[in-house]
Amino acid sequence: MATLILLVGAGIGWAGAQVFRPAAGVPQEASFTTVELVDGEVGSTIRLNAEARWERIPAGTNQAAGTVTSVAVDAGAEVSAGAVLYAVDLRPVVVAAGETPAFRDLARSASGADVVQLQGLLGSLGFFDGTADGTFGPATERAVKAWQRSLGVTSDGVVRAGDIVFVPALPSRVVLDDELVFRGAALAGGEQVVFALSPEPVFTLTVGTEQAALLPVGTAVQITMQDEVWDAEAAGQEPDSATMGTDQVVVTFQGPGGASICGAGCALIPVEATGILAAEVVTVPTVTGVVAPSSALRSEPDGGVSVVAEDGTAVPVHVLAQAQGMVVVDGVPAGMRVRIPAEDVSPASS
Repeated sequence: MATLILLVGAGIGWAGAQVFRPAAGVPQEASFTTVELVDGEVGSTIRLNAEARWERIPAGTNQAAGTVTSVAVDAGAEVSAGAVLYAVDLRPVVVAAGETPAFRDLARSASGADVVQLQGLLGSLGFFDGTADGTFGPATERAVKAWQRSLGVTSDGVVRAGDIVFVPALPSRVVLDDELVFRGAALAGGEQVVFALSPEPVFTLTVGTEQAALLPVGTAVQITMQDEVWDAEAAGQEPDSATMGTDQVVVTFQGPGGASICGAGCALIPVEATGILAAEVVTVPTVTGVVAPSSALRSEPDGGVSVVAEDGTAVPVHVLAQAQGMVVVDGVPAGMRVRIPAEDVSPASS
């Protein structure tokens, strides 16, 4: 449940006492009491639970057939070209960059986009210094054999379709499908097993329509994860697809000005589950100034607002902030006593 927080500065201790205590000398039968205006601050927030989750983007397909004998990467680990992801029948399966998925064995005389990608991998690992021209020639074969020796497999110069999983870009943070890739799992080839994580988690709040009205685009929010506090702002709203037909709304967040919310701290967000984080939404930004109870305000016929001085004179003011029965006003000094409630009085003196 949302909790509304009223921010009131330490200087306005009258909030719990003077507002409700008549000034000395005021007859008990009077229809008003008075309070002293003091310096302070007013603002409000609501506290909610935000969610953070990593989006998984399909990135690579397994072509190895056999039994998974080991898994080499943890969920969310950042991998670079040549990193071993897992092993099938004790043969390492590595990751490389490329748009063309592995679909065949590569050996002498092969040519094509997949050979270009292989040559790029071998070059990044220091085994190939030629031109990535897409032709599997003697230099490429020598590089493949050297690479195979580094992996501890037979150096026959043949790259099997299951030896490499090509993904669109590296380095990248990846997750393996743990329902398919685990020690002892049987793979047949063709499984979508490698997912890239989104650049950063997606942060959302699910609220009712009334609370959603308090969260227009640009609304500031502070999200807390362990000992870190991140600044964010509301970026948009849409109906909750999981509860269609209800009044639930999903509010999405972004960093101020579209920047990252969590930066280096994103690593704190769990990869394999939705993270639940404390979120403090600023519904009324904190404003500092002369503070008065809302009941001290009086509406004027011309649309203006005033407070009523102790002697009954109306003094025009400008309201700078208002939250939960308190206002910050401009046009009157701290220390002035005003009537509560305001009532019909003589006009302000010039």
